[in-house]
Amino acid sequence: MRFEINDRCVACMACVRACPADAVAVEDSDVWIIEDSCVRAGSCLEACPHDAISVVGDVPRVRELLADGGALLVLSPEAVVHFHPITMEQLVNAAFALGFAGVHHGIQGEELVAEEYLRLWEQPRWRTLIRSTCPVLVAKVRKDYPELVPYLAPVATPTEAEAAYLRKAYPGAPIVHAGVCLGDAGDVTDAALTFQELGELFTERGVDLGAQPSYHRRIPGERRRHISTPGGMPLPVLLEERHASRRFRKFRGLAALDVIRQAVVKDDIDLGFVDILPCEGCLDHPLLGPREELFWRRQVAAAAEPPRSALPVVDPEISVDVARSFTLQGDGRVPPSDDVHAIVGMIGLAPSGAPWDCGACGFGTCRSFAAALLRGRAGLRQCPPYQERVAQEAQREAAVDALTGLVTYRVLRDRLSNELARSGRSGDPFAVLFLDLDGFKQVNDTFGHRAGSDVLAAVGQVLHKAVRGTDVAGRYGGDEFVVLLVRTDVLGARRVAESIRGRIEAVGRSLGYGGGTISASVGIAEYDPRVGNGGDVLERADKALYRAKALGGNRIEV
Repeated sequence: MRFEINDRCVACMACVRACPADAVAVEDSDVWIIEDSCVRAGSCLEACPHDAISVVGDVPRVRELLADGGALLVLSPEAVVHFHPITMEQLVNAAFALGFAGVHHGIQGEELVAEEYLRLWEQPRWRTLIRSTCPVLVAKVRKDYPELVPYLAPVATPTEAEAAYLRKAYPGAPIVHAGVCLGDAGDVTDAALTFQELGELFTERGVDLGAQPSYHRRIPGERRRHISTPGGMPLPVLLEERHASRRFRKFRGLAALDVIRQAVVKDDIDLGFVDILPCEGCLDHPLLGPREELFWRRQVAAAAEPPRSALPVVDPEISVDVARSFTLQGDGRVPPSDDVHAIVGMIGLAPSGAPWDCGACGFGTCRSFAAALLRGRAGLRQCPPYQERVAQEAQREAAVDALTGLVTYRVLRDRLSNELARSGRSGDPFAVLFLDLDGFKQVNDTFGHRAGSDVLAAVGQVLHKAVRGTDVAGRYGGDEFVVLLVRTDVLGARRVAESIRGRIEAVGRSLGYGGGTISASVGIAEYDPRVGNGGDVLERADKALYRAKALGGNRIEV
């Protein structure tokens, strides 16, 4: 089955914009359909303002199957609406007269799908589960909302389930599907027809629908339902959640995917079962007529609905697996390689030499994820490697001062507490240097804050080079710095402090300031557990610093 565009098309591109799967393309003002990626949604039909698009089924193939004999017809329930006022009984009789060996209504497939949905509903482990039996919705999610792919219910479409059921029940029999929402019928059946083409076959073979009896002349396939509703939704769930529920939410229209993505991916909200369709079901398909006749079509379909069965209508001896997994597939629109490499580099993977799939994000490949990022359909929140790197960077930022490269005050306090405990156990002393830049305010006021930042960064480099790997140098705040010297007494601390003071003077001169413009005052305090010199060692070093400042600065006090 395919879409065709006739000569009335003026290339307004309304069909291009409406297609959920990029199946419509434009070149040199001509429009054509890429059949392989088309999900037969009907969106282009509805969007086309000049009725230039028509649907073409596999009529020649159906003729061959009828000539060979033994073909089965799966007639969707919407047929009673299209052929109204012909009854379903007359339509089934006409299908037998046309040469079909059996006529079915897709009920078994919908029952199997409903059972699978019901089984999932009874499992409390999932948080958000999105209805996945509409091929249009699945194509839209895989193309534009890749972050929602893991939330698609792992359930096959009713058409797939029906075809699998009939192939086991009638081995070797070809299957022809007639309907409007054909979805992927062409992939799982031998041929697909629109209702209009089926009517043309009746006329071609001389089968008069109105002349058929209003009762079944041969036994048709099952029409009664047990737990399913049209589309494969389980009736018990709908009855249980017919009022507002936190476990069941109903959306109509693909625009709701933006709301769902915001809630599930960004806000981390559990939505429960999400019943979402592009429209109001197959009865709302443009092939059945204008939207304003939707309620009339619903009334006709409801009047033809057979009684509901109290017992299961699926043969329990026929085992059919309706589970299905969804993977993200590329849509052929890979962004420029430079952009992809930039994003892959941003999420922490090497742009070259590294595999595109790190196996962490679940999106299939980093290339597909990067493409989704560029389209604004995914966020880096869904990339575990990137989030892990962000967490590491945040932890590192909390521990390291960005301007000087030294540790922060919080880390200083933690290390000081640890060193006090270690010194108490080992009996080794340690020393603390408290530094303050003497001329820093003058530099800021005279040359600006950019110059002040350069001075602080240069002082940070001096302290980093002046201490050992076991020592700790940190920015206390503003232009104040603290150095923790492990296993060092006051004499050793004085030598380190004098070296730092001289280097800071040299930094001022190297940055172009006059002699004495940049200097440092240093206070030293020693902690020796054997002597028992009490008090807060950092506070004592701070008091020593004040003495050094009071005595004119650019000096060291203990």
